[in-house]
Amino acid sequence: MLKQRIITALVLLALLLPALWADSPEPFAFLTLIMISAGAWEWARMNACSPLQSGLSGVLALLLCAGLWHGEFLTQSLAVTWLITGALWVMVGAWMLARGVPGWSQWPKTWRWLGGMAALCLAWLALAQARWIGPNFLLSVMVLVWAADVFAYFAGRALGGRWVKTRLAPTLSPGKTWEGVAGGMLGVLCISTAWIQADAHFGWTVTSLHTRLWQQGWWFWLAALVFLTAMSVVGDLIESLIKRSAGFKDSSGLLPGHGGVLDRVDALLPILPLAMMLTNWIPLQTF
Repeated sequence: MLKQRIITALVLLALLLPALWADSPEPFAFLTLIMISAGAWEWARMNACSPLQSGLSGVLALLLCAGLWHGEFLTQSLAVTWLITGALWVMVGAWMLARGVPGWSQWPKTWRWLGGMAALCLAWLALAQARWIGPNFLLSVMVLVWAADVFAYFAGRALGGRWVKTRLAPTLSPGKTWEGVAGGMLGVLCISTAWIQADAHFGWTVTSLHTRLWQQGWWFWLAALVFLTAMSVVGDLIESLIKRSAGFKDSSGLLPGHGGVLDRVDALLPILPLAMMLTNWIPLQTF
């Protein structure tokens, strides 16, 4: 299993990193468009769609995102769109976690399918827009999610259950602890501080999300990072909820050793639109 995980990770990095740092944003947008299409196929499968319906869902997601690309939405300011999307993630996410697995199964199948398709397409649009801003900006958003996950894992292994006996979400993800969440937040703050220093030292033309948040004041930076880290946990828990409702261990086996595409991007689905929301509503004159 470990060997498979490493090989799959290396293949993905070999494809995505050159595209991320290419002179043009198009190669990265194209590769991630394929991944989102695969995610839509997985989503349909987890919502009891037939093989044909699942395949058509992947094609539909591909066409919708390609339409957004062709319509030049990737370079437009969509401040209101990101504000509405961010608000929905917070409200619907809280509602879903409060209702748990039984609550999700009570939603009509069509609404569940539509909600997932919308979330995937909007996440891809946010991802593509972030790459259009610049590789440094996009990478700073993605590393925030990865840092939250990695630091939470090690903090949870070392300290989980020592301070808070109650698990974070025992019915959805029994391994997650409050100590892990705290460790993830601390790790994100450390990574963010280092990134701000790197932006200042190297004088990059396009600053990171971290620097843009810091320019609004330390209190705004701190609140925004805690909020984003918490929402990355929400994204992870929501996918666990949906998989439990569907009886799936992994969203698919497309990525050997890692599960499916949705298993890898679950925390990014809310964070990408929320990062674009913060970016669009921060006064531009500070950049």
